[in-house]
Amino acid sequence: MAALSRRDFLRHAAADAAAASLFAAGGATLRANPLGLPIGSQTWPHRQMIKDGNLAGLAKALADIGVQAVEMCSPFGYNDFAMLTDGKELKRILGDHGLACVSSHFSMKELREKQAASIAWANDVGITQMIVASLGAGSTPTLDDVKRAADEYNRIAAVASQAGMQQGLHNEGFEVSMVDGQRTYDVLIGLLDPALVKFQFQMSTISQGFVAHEYFTRYPGRFYSMHIQDIDLKAPPPAGRGTGGVQVPVGQGSIDWVKTFTAAKTGGVRNYFVEQTMELTKKSVAFLRTMKI
Repeated sequence: MAALSRRDFLRHAAADAAAASLFAAGGATLRANPLGLPIGSQTWPHRQMIKDGNLAGLAKALADIGVQAVEMCSPFGYNDFAMLTDGKELKRILGDHGLACVSSHFSMKELREKQAASIAWANDVGITQMIVASLGAGSTPTLDDVKRAADEYNRIAAVASQAGMQQGLHNEGFEVSMVDGQRTYDVLIGLLDPALVKFQFQMSTISQGFVAHEYFTRYPGRFYSMHIQDIDLKAPPPAGRGTGGVQVPVGQGSIDWVKTFTAAKTGGVRNYFVEQTMELTKKSVAFLRTMKI
């Protein structure tokens, strides 16, 4: 094994200390979580509390139901998070409630126009995973559109990598479209540099035929994160929505969670975030705390 640099040694030591702290606080619960990872929550569904200036209240509410980590959205790319520009203060508030934060979503626009500011904010919070929800090249792209989007994102990811950040890509909108008879998502996986870009799987896209455990096994090591929802595919969709199924608490829908988390090891998943209403989040976290994968 190669010798660790002082920087890497300190980073590993900090991670070990955080894990030990979590174990001491509730070791049995931590061992029951899928993959032994902290249960996370994406803050987007709870953005009204942030917009209302009640981040501390949100942090307490999430911690009280068993959430151990959160994923944020950038104040430079998401208007409802615009008041969170002080990354160090954000880190302090989350830390006061025992919440870790290593991941956040960023908009393509901000990364095109002010990537350095976004990276600086991420550093202040302690974020190392910078994720884009969509490359946003339309719902009916040509292959040239997909190639241009991938080239641009590879360039953005290369800059992020130099700053110690891992760039990631979600799957919604553009990514779940079709191009030349193929899923745009699959084409992008082939075009994006495996070292520079990892993927975050949106579990709700099962309603569009995207099955997580199939992707994790087909593309080992390419996925480092998941957005957790469950979908009842047998239920009729809400009025006005063309895709089938409705969101339900994790464990009460159509997703095979044992297959998902077992395959997640192959996919390379390092964290996961429930992305649901507070009511569904509470039930989903309770279910996840009972899983042993």
